[in-house]
Amino acid sequence: MSGQMIGVDVGGTFTDVFVLNEADGTAAVAKVPTTRPDQSGGFLDGISKQVDDLSTISVVVHGTTAGTNALLERKGASTGVICTEGLRDVLEMRRRDRPRTWGLRGDFEPVVDRRNRLEVPERTLADGTIRTPVDLDAVRAAAQQLQAQGCEAVAILFANSYANPDNEKAAVAAVREIWPNAHVSASSEILPEIREFERFSTTALNAYLQPEVSGYLGRLEQALKTGGFDGEFMIVQSNGGVMAVDTACRLPVRTALSGPAAGVIAAGYIASSAGFNNVITGDMGGTSFDVSLISDGQSMLSPQTSIDFGMVVRTPMIEITTIGAGGGSIAWVDKGGLLNIGPESAGSNPGPVAYGLGNDRPTVTDANVVLGRIDPESPIGGKLDRLDVEAAANAIDIHVGKPLGLDTLQAAEAIMRVANSRMAGAIRLVSIERGFDPKNFAFMPFGGGGALHTGAMLAEVGIAKAIVPRYPGVTSAMGCVIADMRQDFVQTINSLVDAIDENALANHMQTHVDNGMALLDAARTTFEARDISFELDMAYIGQTHTVSVPIAVTVRDGQVTAPSKADIEAAFDAAYKSAFGRLLNNGVRRILNLRTAVTGKRPKFDLKTLAPSAGGTAEPKSSRKVHFGDSWYETAIYDRLSLPAGTVINGPAILVQPDTTVLVEPNLQARVDAFGNTILEPLESTS
Repeated sequence: MSGQMIGVDVGGTFTDVFVLNEADGTAAVAKVPTTRPDQSGGFLDGISKQVDDLSTISVVVHGTTAGTNALLERKGASTGVICTEGLRDVLEMRRRDRPRTWGLRGDFEPVVDRRNRLEVPERTLADGTIRTPVDLDAVRAAAQQLQAQGCEAVAILFANSYANPDNEKAAVAAVREIWPNAHVSASSEILPEIREFERFSTTALNAYLQPEVSGYLGRLEQALKTGGFDGEFMIVQSNGGVMAVDTACRLPVRTALSGPAAGVIAAGYIASSAGFNNVITGDMGGTSFDVSLISDGQSMLSPQTSIDFGMVVRTPMIEITTIGAGGGSIAWVDKGGLLNIGPESAGSNPGPVAYGLGNDRPTVTDANVVLGRIDPESPIGGKLDRLDVEAAANAIDIHVGKPLGLDTLQAAEAIMRVANSRMAGAIRLVSIERGFDPKNFAFMPFGGGGALHTGAMLAEVGIAKAIVPRYPGVTSAMGCVIADMRQDFVQTINSLVDAIDENALANHMQTHVDNGMALLDAARTTFEARDISFELDMAYIGQTHTVSVPIAVTVRDGQVTAPSKADIEAAFDAAYKSAFGRLLNNGVRRILNLRTAVTGKRPKFDLKTLAPSAGGTAEPKSSRKVHFGDSWYETAIYDRLSLPAGTVINGPAILVQPDTTVLVEPNLQARVDAFGNTILEPLESTS
């Protein structure tokens, strides 16, 4: 069915919509305020801005922050745990870490209250031997007690269930017979992997999120169907792939970084199409600044992420560093007289002071407004008709200028310098501190506010140039349309290479492939290709940390041929030497886990369909005074979307469009490429 593909990214401040017409390749965008507490209102409102008839939509792909927000704000469901005797406090003990390194005490509270963590008799040993069969009567009694205590979801967490899930499977079956809803999570289903705390934490967080996320997605799906939608509804995963909505309802923990991941996927595709394989992305929304690195066209994936202290999720996620430095982040002076930005945000409601909706504390957006960088007559997002510049200036005077002895403009510039410094620090964290030279990368700012800070990032970090995408304000929504369908699987092997059972390894690989292909087959999406990749987590005996070892495996007609021991040893040696520069003489190689990714490659649209039309103009539409450093500059204002390909503009200039503002500082030059992207680089490097 050919129709409209829609990507929707719900952020903390705005909900972004990207509409792709599959018939002619044209695109349209919309940006509306995010609605709270139920984000589905803004979701449907954003779609309605561009689509009158929902029956014309073939696919809706959603990048959601519902799971992330529920974790950060601790607004998940009342959850119970049924665990092996003696393991009641694993979630609390964690890895014996502390919220504050030098503190004598920690104040961490697990998402599952201790009274809702119940033990039952059972024990499986690490080699898979069942020493104590599970007491199913005790399991049923525990489930009934948790229901009586008001639990909406339950997690079954048994020792060593990754090695033999029989006890846990029997308990899960017994609980599902009597539990009043589908919110029953089992550690052997969520994460059949060694390491007790990580497995317990991931499963408990999955249960904690299930009622919230599945309820939200259910309401969205029903509202779409009521409006006439009969296409496919999919959700972006934290690994940058998409999954069916029923999978998301069953495994909501995989949506923990859904929205930011979609932006990184879009950035990678846009950048590689434009000839940039090394990119640092900076997604600046109203609440946060999210940074990620793409090297040689590949996003960095992390096998484990801590959403907040103690909330460990072990599932593949795109590596994203997040700081509270969005457009709505509040500027404040502490008792020591230091200017700070965030982490508190004004969000979408009430928003910056300039919105006039009740906030009286200045934000980064207010500083941009006072400095003339944002047009007060046409704010993005359609939230207001006009911004209140005087109120923003007054708030900056009261909360920043007066405490620091600065006038209004000095205070606004100070806010910008601190915000830019924090963002530059996040970029250094993902680049320099990990061995990447920023000079070899391009910076891609997106989100509603990212393109206002491009020049500062180039200057502070030493990045050579920047590429601003055609629709930076809705890049994450575009990523929803671009993302492939991906399923990740893991299974602990825990064997020496010399002792590996090659048939058992092949069986695990085959199970992963079969399950992944079944999920792709169940989707209503067309795939251009299907890719399968295998990795082994390996180390030498005695080592705690593992290296990821890609394994070349033959798959013909869906049938897997496992690699030989010699192939595994050679692959490990290559990966280990690449990571550490040497091998250990006489070291004994050990396989810990098998990881499999099954990916359905979705068709990509040609980004040249977003290119400027031939009839555009490179003439400025107006000008206004904008403050840079310590002076006002008469600055030309351009309609960015009408600039023809090949246009070159020297700063200072401002390029405006409905979803963002691009600031070209006095020392920068902007060039429009064939895809409608704007390439920014220092004037001296272009002369």
